[in-house]
Amino acid sequence: QVQLVESGGGLVQAGGSLRLSCAASGRTFSSYVMAWFRQAPGKERKFVAGISLSGARTYYADFVKGRFTISRDNVKNTVYLHMTSLKSEDTAVYYCAADLRLDIATRNNEYDYWGQGTQVTVSS
Repeated sequence: QVQLVESGGGLVQAGGSLRLSCAASGRTFSSYVMAWFRQAPGKERKFVAGISLSGARTYYADFVKGRFTISRDNVKNTVYLHMTSLKSEDTAVYYCAADLRLDIATRNNEYDYWGQGTQVTVSS
């Protein structure tokens, strides 16, 4: 079991950067595959980025690849999403997700644990 709390969202101008954090509870953080999803108003929740247990492997959605970086600190029990070159279309609620699995997954129903989300608004 794990509880997830996102932070770091806010208002940023197009072209700017933000770093989101997801703090996880528990002693077994390194046993969880972690991911970020986002959901814009009226749209489905979409996979953004995922990271393996050790952080050695990452996977990104095409629409953020080259702009966003996911990382994790298994000592601090925290996963990060560093977002650069932000666009208006990046505006969404960003959710942290975790699952006891071996592989990074991209579907909502493949993650058992979710944070409440943090709002990212990109102005232009």
